[in-house]
Amino acid sequence: MNQIRNVCVYCGSSPGGRRDYMAAAEDLGRTLAEAGVGLVYGGGNIGLMGAVARAALDAGGRVTGIIPQFLVEREVMLGDVQELLVTADMHERKRLMFERSDAFVALPGGIGTLEELVEQLTWAQLGRHDKPILIADLFGFWSPLLTLLDHMTEHGFLRQGLALPYLVVKRVEDILPALEGAAPLLAALDDEASTATLEQL
Repeated sequence: MNQIRNVCVYCGSSPGGRRDYMAAAEDLGRTLAEAGVGLVYGGGNIGLMGAVARAALDAGGRVTGIIPQFLVEREVMLGDVQELLVTADMHERKRLMFERSDAFVALPGGIGTLEELVEQLTWAQLGRHDKPILIADLFGFWSPLLTLLDHMTEHGFLRQGLALPYLVVKRVEDILPALEGAAPLLAALDDEASTATLEQL
């Protein structure tokens, strides 16, 4: 059974410096919709955010937008989604995005996208969740970050046993298969943990 029902996509509220970014966001939105996987995203109608959401909607997909009140006008809230949640602040927004998602994907983006990605990596490293986290290194966008993570490991700040559990792909078409491949492994680990708990009882 597919464990991935809803995917949270983090991405820029700007289109970026090359057309390929917008096209990739649109491809991902269509891919999720065609696979029957819901999209959870930041609620805006501009940049990559708007592109991924509109493409998912145009392909008949389910979209949940979650946006804080102060960004409703700045990010031109997309009102056409099936579910739109307006939150009091960024903290509530990120919490709801986490709760409503089975996996996380980082497309190209700015500081906000980076912060959301790193927060999920931090929570996973601390054992607060085991949902798949995928870095879509499209056109090498995230390569400097991946190099930095390797650098942190080499210098002993990402210690053995505390490795960051993330996936990396370079093509949009590989995103969903990678997430689906990781989900059964996580489900098996959850089953093992439940069995071990029952045995201890």
